[in-house]
Amino acid sequence: MSSIRSIDKNVLESPTSIPEFLLSDLSQDDLDIINDMVKLPRDQPLKKSGLVGDTPNEKGTQQPDDKKAKQDDEFPDGGLRAWLIVVGGACITFSTSGYIASWGIFQAYYQETLLKGVSPSSIAWIGSIQYALVFLPGLIVGRLFDLGHFYLVFLPSSIAIVVATFLIGQCTQYWHFLLCQGFATGLAVGGIFGCGNPVISHWFKKKRASALGYMAVGSSLGGTVIPIIIKNLLSRVGFPWTMRILGFIHLVMCGIANLTIKPRLPPMKVKGGLLNLAAFKDPPFTVYCISSFITFLGIYTALIYVNVSASQFGISPNLAFYFVSIANASAAFGRGVTGICADKFGPLNILIPFTFFAGILTYAWPFARSAGPLLVVIVLYGFSSGAFISLLLTTIMNFGGEGDAGRRVGMFLTTSALGALAGPPISGAINATTGGFEAVGYFAGSAIILGVLGLIIVRYLKLGRWIGKV
Repeated sequence: MSSIRSIDKNVLESPTSIPEFLLSDLSQDDLDIINDMVKLPRDQPLKKSGLVGDTPNEKGTQQPDDKKAKQDDEFPDGGLRAWLIVVGGACITFSTSGYIASWGIFQAYYQETLLKGVSPSSIAWIGSIQYALVFLPGLIVGRLFDLGHFYLVFLPSSIAIVVATFLIGQCTQYWHFLLCQGFATGLAVGGIFGCGNPVISHWFKKKRASALGYMAVGSSLGGTVIPIIIKNLLSRVGFPWTMRILGFIHLVMCGIANLTIKPRLPPMKVKGGLLNLAAFKDPPFTVYCISSFITFLGIYTALIYVNVSASQFGISPNLAFYFVSIANASAAFGRGVTGICADKFGPLNILIPFTFFAGILTYAWPFARSAGPLLVVIVLYGFSSGAFISLLLTTIMNFGGEGDAGRRVGMFLTTSALGALAGPPISGAINATTGGFEAVGYFAGSAIILGVLGLIIVRYLKLGRWIGKV
């Protein structure tokens, strides 16, 4: 039988290198002596089953050593490469959610010109499908992201949004717009959005909320600049060339994003397919998905209909056209500031009060019937609703590990999509039935407040108490 003396001194100094065949010949007394000599932690003594420091998993394979596990847990949380990811992310949010957030401009323009004979509720379905498809493909896109197929989705989606924007300029009938601006644009944005957001979870941990907030600022800038571009180009070059110019802007932004955004962690072969139904056994996750669905029934209503309502209130069309841009510019500050605060105080602790404030302002919006009061409401609404959009994914990413981030985010976004799909047409139908926006504000504001109550429940379920960072 081998003894401890047969093992080289250098090997003892690095016990993880002791081969299994030597361990198998040593007595337990010799193993205890080695434990004392190298001073291994009491919970990690030398055993005869495999290499030192390795613990077989349930399938009999060896887990990564402590050094590799530690490396996997380290996040750059800064540096040139990580912040380039945020820059690329801001470019994609400019051309995706920023572009989608400008729908109110198209709603008003189509009602007054190209689709004048179509009901506002029917036109709203084009924008509603866009909003929904930003989130709905998340279930598939998120799973593909986890499996390492980032570029398989991201690049074709980038090309698709450019092509779809060019095609919108050629549309003349309602069903043309429904296909090109509703389905084609929505699916393209969904592919880009569903892949671009989880990448942040690979590069940031402690500063994740800040990174997502800075990334979301691109959406606000897009929602601010794109309506102004549309306003000034329509009278100069007409609708077809306005959309072509927007297409070239998307080409530049998506080109930058494809050059800068890159996943950091290797693919994770997590169990299950598209769905991880076990996640719904976690009450905070389930309640969070439900509350998000309810909130999306109303969160976009004021942004979509503010231009139309301003015109009905007798506000100058030249000023009314800019209300969407003003709301999105205010949202840029909301997203940046609340992202920084969320890293310090916890995303849910910031998300709840700002979303509540957005609900109150949605109640107030139909009663601001002149330019001054409406401007104040829209500025404050943009700031508070921007916080909701910015922090929504931060919270869901913190509900689990990075290896399953894409699928978890995808399930959440798909659930939220149903609310985003139903909300605007419901608001349009209420407006058509009542002839005003008061009932629309009651519906949308109540949906947001009810969603906030769900967020409060989620916070308590996560903490188990009322005070704490979460």
